[in-house]
Amino acid sequence: MPSLAEVLNYFPDRSFLIHIKSNDKQEGESLAQYLKNIPQERLNQLAVYGGDDPIAILQQKLPNLRVMSKETMKKALISYMLVGWTGYVPHSMENAYFHLPQKYARILWGWPHRFIERMDNVNSVFVIVAGDGKWSEGFDTAKDLKQIPPNYTGGIWTNRIDSIAPLFNEDND
Repeated sequence: MPSLAEVLNYFPDRSFLIHIKSNDKQEGESLAQYLKNIPQERLNQLAVYGGDDPIAILQQKLPNLRVMSKETMKKALISYMLVGWTGYVPHSMENAYFHLPQKYARILWGWPHRFIERMDNVNSVFVIVAGDGKWSEGFDTAKDLKQIPPNYTGGIWTNRIDSIAPLFNEDND
């Protein structure tokens, strides 16, 4: 398996979502140590998600890196639900990565277009997931894609890029 450095060097213009699969603080420390030497322009192409402990370390050491854990999502989304109607975006929503089932996204203030614009303005990425959040369900078929709001510009989660990518290409032809 290639190292993270090899992957990032081989694909210098690509964005990546890095998954820390444990809740080990040391993994957050190790990744922060590596990423601190990467230029901010490259960090802007990365997002990291995982357990609360390693993500807290990354958030502390690299505050401009987009991160997500259960704790960061809870804090940010609850804060936004309380004040989002005013147009204010809480600090906890900045430099973040959100991965939320569409079922819940629908209740966010300004969903979908104004909300996505607000996330763009605070260096955050929002990805909708199909289903109700019990599993990493993706928008994997043409039928699934019809559930996405018209002109939606945020991210979508899929487990079958091979199946849906051609559908997007058809739309652009």
